Amino acid sequence: MSSVTPVFLNHAGAICSLGADLASVEDNLFPSEQLTPGSEGNFLTLSDAWSPGRTLPLGLVTGHLPSTVIAAENTRNNRLLAASLSPLYGVVEGLKSRHGRHRIGIVVGTSTSGIAEGEAALTCDSAGARLVPGYRYTSQELSAPTRFLARCLDVSGPCWTQSSACTSGAKALASAARLLRLGVCDAVVAAGVDSLCHMTVAGFSSLLVTAESHCNPFSRNRCGINIGEASAVFVLSREPGPVRLAGVGESSDAYHISSPDPEGKGAAAAMLQALSMAQTDPAQIDYVNLHGTATPQNDAMEALAVNRVFGPDVPCGSTKPLTGHTLAAAGAIEALVCWLLLQRDDNRLPPHLWDGEVDPDLAALNGLARSNGVAPARMVMSNSFAFGGNNLSLVLSRE
Repeated sequence: MSSVTPVFLNHAGAICSLGADLASVEDNLFPSEQLTPGSEGNFLTLSDAWSPGRTLPLGLVTGHLPSTVIAAENTRNNRLLAASLSPLYGVVEGLKSRHGRHRIGIVVGTSTSGIAEGEAALTCDSAGARLVPGYRYTSQELSAPTRFLARCLDVSGPCWTQSSACTSGAKALASAARLLRLGVCDAVVAAGVDSLCHMTVAGFSSLLVTAESHCNPFSRNRCGINIGEASAVFVLSREPGPVRLAGVGESSDAYHISSPDPEGKGAAAAMLQALSMAQTDPAQIDYVNLHGTATPQNDAMEALAVNRVFGPDVPCGSTKPLTGHTLAAAGAIEALVCWLLLQRDDNRLPPHLWDGEVDPDLAALNGLARSNGVAPARMVMSNSFAFGGNNLSLVLSRE
């Protein structure tokens, strides 16, 4: 098995419903008293702001977000990105001093960009459709958050947006690793960011997969997702750091535009590829962060695929009851959950909040909701699955 150049997740910043900074996110994810079912109500917000007349639990970021200097960039998506970026400016300045601004790359995963501002700017009535004066479409282009990040950090290396629905944030990390292994960059800032908007809430509602109660992944009573918003940013390099991005696996089912392959073949293939790149086997994985959306089809597919690769007893769980499904940010936020886990010295695992009602029609996952590992986690996997049968698995290890 050939070796690959080691790539490390050196630094991170984040904002989501669990908190406005890394310390808050970690404190709420691993509190002194173990979270129990019902705790998700402390983090998800009941609102009909994006679904008039229908109140939904949402992974809403509350509190102040920094405004941007340039008015055309002042979208909620960019403000979330700016908030998560705040602890990393000094890190990037140091990297520019050592390597030059042209050697620092940027990859951002997003699907909403500035769509919420486009929605607010559009008026439709008997006179037709029109945009408010001064609105600039460039604020909702998929490239907008990447341009914003490059300007904020004053870097000039490779810079692009990855938009592949719910794998976008994880794919940003995969792309960053490739840039480093190719020697194109000496460091890459990789992010996943999405903000709440009418389009995503209405879109998922039209698919009949949004739940009016807190999501209940892998339960026989599961009835759909809670949508959320978040931003997570990493600085990756070849310089040794606390967590190594040991393996990446990617596949495409080409099965259906929105439904996963029920046999989970592509998902299993992505997991096996990630394990192969990491030069490890399933028995060495201490925890699997499941995509775990709580939809009937996704959970059935993922349970089957995880059971096929790991057997029934691997410790695993979904953190979406705490953050909501943050769409393009999900892969980055859940990589952050794993990044935090791998730096802890206790044997606590992220909570999996559900009603405990096992679905007998799902492949067995006996390690679901296990609160502790046998020792502090040393190697973990994070799964992300998206529309179009787009599958991505990451293996992260403690270094």
